[in-house]
Amino acid sequence: MDLGLCGRVALVAAATSGLGLATARELAAAGADVAFCGRDEAKLEAAAEQIGAAGPGRAVPARLDVRDHAAAAAWVERTAADLGGPHVLVTNAGGPPPGPGLGFGLDAYRDAVDLCVLSHIALVQAAVPHMVEAGWGRVLMIASETMRQPTPRLALSSTVRPALAGFAKALVRELGPAGVTVNVLAPGYHLTPAVEALLGADRDADLAEIAAGVPLGRLGAPGDFGAAAAFLASERAGFITGTTLLVDGGLSQGI
Repeated sequence: MDLGLCGRVALVAAATSGLGLATARELAAAGADVAFCGRDEAKLEAAAEQIGAAGPGRAVPARLDVRDHAAAAAWVERTAADLGGPHVLVTNAGGPPPGPGLGFGLDAYRDAVDLCVLSHIALVQAAVPHMVEAGWGRVLMIASETMRQPTPRLALSSTVRPALAGFAKALVRELGPAGVTVNVLAPGYHLTPAVEALLGADRDADLAEIAAGVPLGRLGAPGDFGAAAAFLASERAGFITGTTLLVDGGLSQGI
C-alpha cells in the first residue's frame, strides 16, 4: 500500500531502539527521508544502518537529549535546511521511573513533566511552522497506555502523559486549515528494551504473566507499533486528527 510518503521528510525523536526505532524503520520503508535522534553515539550508528537499509531515502542521525529544548529546536531547523520539510514529526522520549504516587517528591513530578510533556511540545512548536508553510503535515506524539489505563506502579507516567491528549486537542482547530493532523499513540506492552528492564530474574515467567493479561495473548512486536504510526503519518490518514490511538492488544478496557 502506497502511504504517500515518498519524498517526505520525517523527524523521529528517541529512535535508536524500541518503538522509536521501529517507527523510523517503517517511515523509511514507506519512502521517507528520516532524520532521527538519540543520546548514545554507538546506538545512533547502529540505528542509522537499520533505518537506511529499510528504504530508499536518507537516514540522518543526530546526537540529542530531547530535554534540551533549545538543542531540539536547532535540530528541527538544521533538518529543514539540509533535507527540507519536515513533513512528519514523531515526538518520543523515555518514560519516568516506576513507583507509587506518594513515592515521589515534587521534583520527580517536575522531571516527568519535562520529559513526557514539555519535550514533545518543544519539538512540535519548532516543526509545525514548516508544516503550515508546506500546507501538509503529520504530528504524532508517542505517549503510553497509562494515559488511558492508569497503573498504580507507574504513577508518574499515569499522571503526566494525559497532558499530550489535551495538547493534541488544543491544536486540531489551529492546524486543521493548514492540512496538519495531530494524533497521540498510546502503546501498551511491546517487547522493547524498556519492557525488558521491568522484568525480574525469571524473564519468561514475567513475560507469560504480562501476556496472560492481554486479550490477544501476547506482547506486541515493535513492528506492530511502527506500522500503526506509519499509517497515521500517511496521506491515507488525512481525516484522522485529535485522536489517541491505543496500540495495546486490547489491554485497556475503557470505552
